[in-house]
Amino acid sequence: MSFFKNLLAGFSRDEEPVIKKFPIVCPHCFNKFSPDSVVFRATHYKEEDEEYCLQEDGRLNHYLDKFGLEGSEEMEAVIEPKLFPEENKTYIDEVLISIRDKYNIETKKRLCPFCHNDLPHSAGRAPSNIIAIIGASQVGKSVYMASLIHTLETVTAHNFDAACMPINSDTSRRFRSQYLDPLFAQNSLIESTQKEKKQEPFIYQFKFKNPDKAPLSLVFFDVAGEGMVEEDYLDLYANHIKNAEGILFLVDPLQLSAIRNKIILSQGSGSGDFTSKYQESRDVVVSLGENFIASGEDGRTSIPTAVVVTKSDMLERLAQEDEGYLKPNSNVFCNYVHRGYFNLNEYENINGEVKRFVSQVDLAFLDAVEVHFNNVGYFAVSSLGQNPVEGRLQGVIQPLRVDEPFLWLLHKLGYIESEKVN
Repeated sequence: MSFFKNLLAGFSRDEEPVIKKFPIVCPHCFNKFSPDSVVFRATHYKEEDEEYCLQEDGRLNHYLDKFGLEGSEEMEAVIEPKLFPEENKTYIDEVLISIRDKYNIETKKRLCPFCHNDLPHSAGRAPSNIIAIIGASQVGKSVYMASLIHTLETVTAHNFDAACMPINSDTSRRFRSQYLDPLFAQNSLIESTQKEKKQEPFIYQFKFKNPDKAPLSLVFFDVAGEGMVEEDYLDLYANHIKNAEGILFLVDPLQLSAIRNKIILSQGSGSGDFTSKYQESRDVVVSLGENFIASGEDGRTSIPTAVVVTKSDMLERLAQEDEGYLKPNSNVFCNYVHRGYFNLNEYENINGEVKRFVSQVDLAFLDAVEVHFNNVGYFAVSSLGQNPVEGRLQGVIQPLRVDEPFLWLLHKLGYIESEKVN
């Protein structure tokens, strides 16, 4: 009887519809909207036609003005798809990708309806996933982002039967010139991000070889640390954090006041680069809470958040001198490569060790994080595997566990499987 019940139930059950289009999160202004709301940039102009002549784009110029950049006085017209019949429109997977204007000239230049910046080709056809990298100044966000993207491209993607690729040649060129070449070719540090400078996002696609698995669009955005505690700056980037699918919250050991002096003394004078002024990571949490997390119903966010202690190589000498914080054989100092699945046993070990370490050296920060964030994992990474001396790297760069927090986010978002393996 149960067999026939199940058989009948199978006939009566409605098949779940296949999702072909996804909400778009603009990788520039970070507003969220339906793919049906996109507008287009004309690919030509007509001087005699007031509607199609070169003209000022008020929305794009307003966006650029926020960053102190000059707008363009003359650009091709913006086209509203709703003004045209369906026969002028072309769809792929139910997503509008091009339109023929009144001169029957096609354009595929899709724009965000809010800021009129160009949208990626995959926008609307794959989930938009912003990975927000935040933290106080001097934490090494730019270096970590460079090391992470390089590791995803060269190691991680292959280990998960995928490829990690820049969305276009401009992204590839900018990443190479601004991040990859200085670090891996010239052995020099990347300059700190300046909050006065417009930061273009780095858009990548994590595409699985299995065609049944949807590709993952990644938007990495390097936010200036000093701006994370300034209300006006956060107003510009609040949407970036609000609409993030995952957060990488970076913490420098030197921002943990209880061990700052110990690390400096243990390294010795002239053995590394230190700054005399460090922001407290707790200030960043408080600022985020004031500006957007507290606006939620319970004053908390469920966005998966990886708290990442950076520059873990600095802690090794400290562990040798004082095992009260970390032991010399700690998992923090041992690289681990996740292949094909996220190893939950390995995660539980590193999560427990780092959380315990943070609770010992900055309990106020730990409490602030757990008051505002519902879904937290704790990690330790070394983007370079060494502490630079006078702005120069000594020897080969050997990143340590840099992709582990990112893979945890992919696991939490349901993109990769997990197993418990000893």
